[in-house]
Amino acid sequence: MMFAVAMTFIDQTIVSIAAPDIVSELGLSSSGMQWVVNAYLLALAAFFALGGRLADLWGPRRVVVAGTLIFVISSVLCGCVPTGDYALTWLIVFRATQGLGAALLFPAALAVVVAVFPVERRGRALALFFGITGALTALGPLLGGWLTDWTWRAIFWVNVPVALVALILTALARISDRRRDEPLDVRGALLIAVGMGVSVLGFQQASVWGWDSTATWACIVGGLAVLYVFRRLEPRTRHPLVDLAVFRDRAFTVDTLVLFFAMLAFVPVFFFASVYAQVSLSASPNQAALYLLYFFVGFAVASQWGGRILDKRGARPAMKTGCVVGAVGFALWAGKLTDLSMHDQWPYAALAGAGIGFILAPASTDAVNRAIDASYGEVTGITQTVRNYAASVGLAVYGTMLTHSMNDHVVDTLETRGVPSDTAHSVARDVTQAITGNGDARTPTGTGPVATTMRDAMSAIRMDFAEANQWVFYGMAVALAIGFLCALRHPGDHGGRTIPETATPPPSLPQG
Repeated sequence: MMFAVAMTFIDQTIVSIAAPDIVSELGLSSSGMQWVVNAYLLALAAFFALGGRLADLWGPRRVVVAGTLIFVISSVLCGCVPTGDYALTWLIVFRATQGLGAALLFPAALAVVVAVFPVERRGRALALFFGITGALTALGPLLGGWLTDWTWRAIFWVNVPVALVALILTALARISDRRRDEPLDVRGALLIAVGMGVSVLGFQQASVWGWDSTATWACIVGGLAVLYVFRRLEPRTRHPLVDLAVFRDRAFTVDTLVLFFAMLAFVPVFFFASVYAQVSLSASPNQAALYLLYFFVGFAVASQWGGRILDKRGARPAMKTGCVVGAVGFALWAGKLTDLSMHDQWPYAALAGAGIGFILAPASTDAVNRAIDASYGEVTGITQTVRNYAASVGLAVYGTMLTHSMNDHVVDTLETRGVPSDTAHSVARDVTQAITGNGDARTPTGTGPVATTMRDAMSAIRMDFAEANQWVFYGMAVALAIGFLCALRHPGDHGGRTIPETATPPPSLPQG
């Protein structure tokens, strides 16, 4: 199952490295390329809950196979995109179906792992699962940089051999397939897909449309309104897509909240740290990937430690420790960003990663242990939906903070060098969009006075970007501090200690 989900984690970061080459060859705009990236994340948010429920109804093995096939076929088609007028539409459609495949695959794979291990051993098992699969996200930029030297299309085709091995291993594992003879709640599936998709779209486009845009708030408020309708109708449904009764368990609610605030930092840090390394540190894409490895070293070590704490003492101490360590790590990391030295930052990056590592597996495992009637796929769908939603919110909010701060810093830098105010604001907007959108820090060409001033100011602008990123990293520290306050509300018990349905039952007594 780790092998099966590996490609979905790698795919979250690999495309951003190839974005400049894709834009150049296909003639896409920067906003069009942003839609290509967002389509994948949008589909993930919309269909995670459906994927979890289908794993319970159809059996996790079937859904793993179906999700893998959808994902890899979509990957091949993304790599075969033709040049011309339909290139953008082609890429967006098949990136979305990639996201659908991942949304089916991940909850089902996690449900398999959960069902195989008894409760007292799940902590270590899922710590290994989340530790390795999470660390694979760091391979995306490294692999993307290497493959793009050949052709950017290879970043999609590389999923084919991974998928083939995953399907072979799935067959060899002889996974039992528990099915439920219940109908699918189609109405609930449509409501949550529309609600999640539209609200996430609003967050994704906030940096483009602006927070004062009617379209932004129409999507966010409209999507949340649909989710409210879903919340009101689901308890009245005989076989709901999501059994909301699980939220009556205070521990499950706390686990979900802690995951939400942790994911406000975990997924966005990939983007912001990578772009910071390329702009402020003048790092290549491969060097930026190595910069992120500091974070994942701490993450991988703490994941295993957190799993052991969960098995012995429950989720509460692991989550509390993780939130404190992560908040301190991100705060110290933020303070070092303006040093513009990659090697001086590694202890703080590792500390921030360790904080997330302590949280992720214990909170996710404890939430799954609260599953009603062993609905592992359904509960996993809930937690993954929350995680992905938080990531979208984090990218939107931090992206807005970064854009505004960067724009103000660049305006000040240009005005102090004699550039008129109106010109400084216009140039600052262009610079901010280029840097924050694509990590483009190339020295401007041209012979005019503004271009000359820009070339002279590039070192100052790199420092401006570092200072703007400090607000983002401090924001991540605040998110984890709020997560700590949530973790204090956890009751501290170990969750359900029932024998999983897949476990061997005790022998029955002889009759007579």
